[in-house]
Amino acid sequence: MLTTSHRQLLRVISESGPLSRTEMAVALGLSKAAMSGLARDLIDLGVLHEAGTVYGQGRPSTRLDLQPEWAFFAGISLIQDPAPMILCDLGGKVIARIDMPLSRDPQTIAQSIAERLPELFKVHPQAAAKIGGIGIALSGFVDERQATCIQSTLLNWQGVPLADIVREHTGINAFIENDAKAIAVHEKLFGSTRDQQNFTVVSLGDGIGCAHVIDGRLYRGNHGGAGEIAHCTIELGGAPCRCGKRGCLDTIASMNAIKEMARVEGFACTTLSDIEQIAATGNAAAIKILHRAGSALGLAIANLIQINDPGLILITHTEDGLQGLFGTVMQQAIETNVLPRYAGQTPIRLHRVSDDIWARGAASIAAHNFLIGPNTN
Repeated sequence: MLTTSHRQLLRVISESGPLSRTEMAVALGLSKAAMSGLARDLIDLGVLHEAGTVYGQGRPSTRLDLQPEWAFFAGISLIQDPAPMILCDLGGKVIARIDMPLSRDPQTIAQSIAERLPELFKVHPQAAAKIGGIGIALSGFVDERQATCIQSTLLNWQGVPLADIVREHTGINAFIENDAKAIAVHEKLFGSTRDQQNFTVVSLGDGIGCAHVIDGRLYRGNHGGAGEIAHCTIELGGAPCRCGKRGCLDTIASMNAIKEMARVEGFACTTLSDIEQIAATGNAAAIKILHRAGSALGLAIANLIQINDPGLILITHTEDGLQGLFGTVMQQAIETNVLPRYAGQTPIRLHRVSDDIWARGAASIAAHNFLIGPNTN
């Protein structure tokens, strides 16, 4: 049984990577003797393992890290159809992937997950016995317990206790989370921002998502809506949005919006790169589309910088093309619309991701709750 002290130690290692006992003692403010006892407990349980020796001044030190095969986690994305399901280990490595049909009915979703878990577990003989939780990523608002979907326009849900329904069907602890927030947790736990205490993720795909990590913790806001830049008004009286408002960022700068504008112009485009190639020939309509979308997204990011002053803006994207005109205009709009004293001070990092990023984020939500305990974001 993991105690609070054990979980505190696991949090430090999960956020920092392999550490020596001395480094862990400093991080937690404990004596070396107390830390040695905690580390020994976790080694005996199989949670930690020795990850190599570091040589420097003084005595060599042995670093400890999480044992990847101590636990496994399933992640499901309800953003795509079919819905991907992945299995990852405690180190965040994806070891299996299958698909299931996407449904809007919570009971059908839970039943599909339960039916496909045995297939997912086939890849590892101990996966079923060591499953630590199930995570589900969806588009919408989620309560602070990561249990109930408060509202999802995409799924047409209100007050759906999906985590409890999945738990009833599978017998496994389940957690749900907004898609962008799941990506932020994944990047902090297993990805490229482990060393960042304050950062913002902007997820650019068919829609636009956003999430903030502040002081090393996911920031949800009072009602779970922190980061909803997709539905910030960018053009007063603009195009109608699925949320019921008009002129939202999602109607201008999302991949769906950009491709729809291209379709209206008569372009046979299926990707952002296609539109970039047309714009590169000097086509005025394609250039206008990319300028409009890049300017809108850059303005929204500039506002994020001035409101939160993050240490990093991480833009995750599943398509090529962000290095072209769209990305250039976006960067210019960011620099133009922040106060001069902030200009150029916030790194903007583009991060190409695979289309299983939301399922990986979902699995990371389950891993986070397993390692650190619920309600400690």
